[in-house]
Amino acid sequence: MSWFYLGIAVIFEVAVGIFASKAQGFTKLWWTVGTLVSGAIATLFLSLALLTFDVGVGYAIWTSVAGVGIVIFGAIFLSQRLNWKKVLGIAVVIGGVVGLQLSGAA
Repeated sequence: MSWFYLGIAVIFEVAVGIFASKAQGFTKLWWTVGTLVSGAIATLFLSLALLTFDVGVGYAIWTSVAGVGIVIFGAIFLSQRLNWKKVLGIAVVIGGVVGLQLSGAA
């Protein structure tokens, strides 16, 4: 169940990144509300996942996978460039997440 909670936390953290970019420094009310609500939900589900995961491992997976998700979402839906350096960075992050999982966490 902790992986499910972590997955939900990642989805809402991706939403935080997208909404925050649209909030334009918290000057756009509804994007700001979306940012704050999504952040609260992401944190709630992260805290549920951390009942099982080591905090360092769970937090690292959460932020890493969400970061990759935001880059991919931006490339697909926001016309942001995805170059070889970003792809290499994504590969390194995925390798790190796999390494954390193989370390025996959760």
